[in-house]
Amino acid sequence: MIRYLLPLGAFIALVLLLGVGLGLNPRLVPSPLVGKPLPEFSLAQLRAPDKTLSRKDLTGKVSLLNAWATWCVECRREHPVLVAIAAQGNVPIYGLNYKDQRPDALQWLERLGDPYVASAFDGDGRVGIDLGVYGLPETFLIDAQGMIVHKHIGPISREIWESDFVPVIERLASGSS
Repeated sequence: MIRYLLPLGAFIALVLLLGVGLGLNPRLVPSPLVGKPLPEFSLAQLRAPDKTLSRKDLTGKVSLLNAWATWCVECRREHPVLVAIAAQGNVPIYGLNYKDQRPDALQWLERLGDPYVASAFDGDGRVGIDLGVYGLPETFLIDAQGMIVHKHIGPISREIWESDFVPVIERLASGSS
């Protein structure tokens, strides 16, 4: 009898663990980089391959770094929101074009609008790996000292922008911690 109960108990425990795991929101995965400096990087710019975009370009002001790609369906959904945020001019947005093809990315920005001050071309994905990017889009809020103060996984909507980003940007602008 016990030899039947032990596998049954193990099976029930496994089902319970699976049920708990499926109920978790994957967008709430904490980033180990929040509260740490943006990793050093230097990549060719998407539009101007002879120029680079590096960590130092994102310091000295509060800025956003948005990892995106043309093959990313959710990036397409997020893009009009980024264009609207950029039009407000409250915070500069930099792009990290991740594991993409340069001609495709350039065509995407021409067709849909370019919300980015500049986009770095990360064709092999190495900088994305350093940032812990595992799904697109991902957006990092960087303070003036180059520290990552917030990371959002998934597309930014108007509601997410207003509730998760704007209060932090206003706090950083006022000099509060």
